[in-house]
Amino acid sequence: QLKLVESGGGLVQPGGSLRLSCAASGFTLDDYRIGWFRQAPGKEREGVSCITSSGGSTNYADSVKGRFTISRDNAKNTVSLQMNSLKPEDTAVYYCARIMGSCTIATMRIVGSWGQGTQVTVSS
Repeated sequence: QLKLVESGGGLVQPGGSLRLSCAASGFTLDDYRIGWFRQAPGKEREGVSCITSSGGSTNYADSVKGRFTISRDNAKNTVSLQMNSLKPEDTAVYYCARIMGSCTIATMRIVGSWGQGTQVTVSS
């Protein structure tokens, strides 16, 4: 079964950092663009970041530029999202997914279904 599993979420104070991980099972991650999304309570899911299959190109939502960094380790079959300078408005469930087509944040489309995600809560 092809699936992605997110981990690394937690409770952190404003200004803190977290590193999320997206691990692939049943397939080789390096064949795909991978995107991170998030969904806050009462809001629609939104794209956060995307990385191409080689890792040579990345994209970010304006709200996280300069604070979040996406990376991939194809040897370990994982994609990470380093989140620094976290704000309360970053509180959400974060999901990773394979991307069909381009890494344009506003129009990213996923392949397959959503995983369970990982909860990130930024609060003092």
